[in-house]
Order: sequence, then structure tokens, then C-alpha cells
Amino acid sequence: MNKLKALEPAEPVRRYEREHPGELIHIDIKKLGRIGSVGHRIRGRRTGVINRHLGIGWEFVHVCIDDASRIAFSQVRKDQAKGSAIAFLEAAVAYYASLGVTVERVMTDNGSCYLSRAFGRACKKLGLKHIRTKPYTPKTNGKAERFIQTSLREWAYAHAYNTSDERTAELPRWLHRYKWHRPHGSLQSNTPISRLGLTENNLLRLHS
Repeated sequence: MNKLKALEPAEPVRRYEREHPGELIHIDIKKLGRIGSVGHRIRGRRTGVINRHLGIGWEFVHVCIDDASRIAFSQVRKDQAKGSAIAFLEAAVAYYASLGVTVERVMTDNGSCYLSRAFGRACKKLGLKHIRTKPYTPKTNGKAERFIQTSLREWAYAHAYNTSDERTAELPRWLHRYKWHRPHGSLQSNTPISRLGLTENNLLRLHS
């Protein structure tokens, strides 16, 4: 029976997209090693050289992406505890509000910080419906997963940063390029910000 099941075709990926910005945001967390020196990802690991990255701890990149527009928001925080998750959620909702977008739903995985009662209360206070992914199916939150991979490639591992603070300082600049200047194939080569239909005056105000 198991052998026959293994021969069955894989379940197709069902791609979807919400119609309006704010209908659904995806949130996730990526753990990154803190930087103590320019790492081997950039220079290559040499035999016999001590890796000074070991033992200096971790930091956590909380990411959020809007389903309809792909407008993203991200912050580096010290942990992935419920307090940090709630603070990030509040900051994300406030950021989208600054663009004129009202968030209605938030999708997360089943991490302990998102399962906490405190996170649930925060969602209720913000007027959000909390949707959780099906266990062991990360593709359900695929837009967040893809955004994490893009941010790792184009921001976190793209340069030979000397310190974690230097890497963190670059994040807002990269996010700006991602939202305002980087064409997206899933958006017919348009930028995420173009999906808000902002007037010229609002574009100038937000872009300044």
C-alpha cells in the first residue's frame, strides 16, 4: 500500500492571490547567526581557521508580506518569543496603515509564539482574524517562505557585513528597493507599491 502511494503524483501547488491589499498578510520568523567577523559564506571556509561566528548567539528576523501586493515589512528582533511576535504584529499593522491599507487577516505557522493566548488577544484587539497553516505544510505560507529566501539572498548574505548591526542597518534600505524599485515576476514585472494605486502626491510623500 505504501509503495503504491509513493507512486502517486505529487499534489499540485495551488497558487492563489487575494484581490485587495490588506485582506491577508503572511508572517514568519527566520533565525540568523549573529556576525562576529566577515563569514565564510562570503570568503569561503579555510581549513584550520577558527570560525568566530560560533557561540555568539542568534537574532531573529520577523517578516511580513501582503498577499495581494507583495508589500513587505521586516524587523530584526532579539528572540522569537510571544512578546516579540506581538510587538512585530503591531508594528506591521501600523506600517500598512501608514500606506492606507487596513489589515483584515494574518496567517502564521504553528510556532509556540503564535499559538499563545497573548498573540490571540493581540489579534482580537487589532481586529484581525488569525489563520494558522496546516501542520507540516509550510507551502501554505509559501509567500512568506519565498520572501525569506529572497531576503537571505539579496540582503542577509549578499554582502560581507562586519557586524550584525551593520547587517540590520541595511535591512530598511533593501526593503525600500524591494517594494519600490524591484520588478516582481508574480506582479507582471511591476513593483509591489504599484498595486496600491497611490496618487502622485502620495507616492512622493511616502517615497521621500
